[in-house]
Amino acid sequence: MNFQDFLEYVPKLIEVELPASEAHYKMAPLERIREINTAEIENKNPKNAAVMMLFYPKNGKTHLVLIVRNSYEGVHSAQIAFPGGKYEIEDLTFENTALRETQEEIGIHPENIEIIMPFTQIYIPPSNFMVYPFLGICKEELVFLPDVKEVAKIIELPLSVFLNEEIVINTIMTTSYAKNISIPAFKIEEHIVWGATAMMLSELKEVF
Repeated sequence: MNFQDFLEYVPKLIEVELPASEAHYKMAPLERIREINTAEIENKNPKNAAVMMLFYPKNGKTHLVLIVRNSYEGVHSAQIAFPGGKYEIEDLTFENTALRETQEEIGIHPENIEIIMPFTQIYIPPSNFMVYPFLGICKEELVFLPDVKEVAKIIELPLSVFLNEEIVINTIMTTSYAKNISIPAFKIEEHIVWGATAMMLSELKEVF
């Protein structure tokens, strides 16, 4: 989609009622849905985090940025994600967390990002995080400066590709909570996007 056309749709996005878990569950394996539904989240005292679903123009076309996380000792090693991270007290708000982490991870200054709206928070059982997503836009082409300690690769996803049903697949994976299970996912380039990121992408797609 042409980026100028995209900007004309932005005010309409704000008016859309978020589909929340209805959209999340379309891209969640049954095992994850059961785990979320049976988890007494308040008793788990989850840590908080925020992520940025950032749209921007590239060669006049609308793109969404994703990152490939570096490999490390942890449940989210080498996964595809939105820029974002853990809430810090000095952030004051989750919006500020998303902006700060976006700058730290991919080098985009908060002054260049306009936050349009929050999306539905999502609980991640394996890491005990409650994640707050925000839709943001940059109106100029971007030059990314990824943090090499955290980011292995930048994925620039055209909106037209994201909205193409052909990238929605089912695959067999072993996760932190089950072995060899069927998982709905997005196939983006050579990457399989699943779990919480796929669930957030699902809500974003439903809103569009």
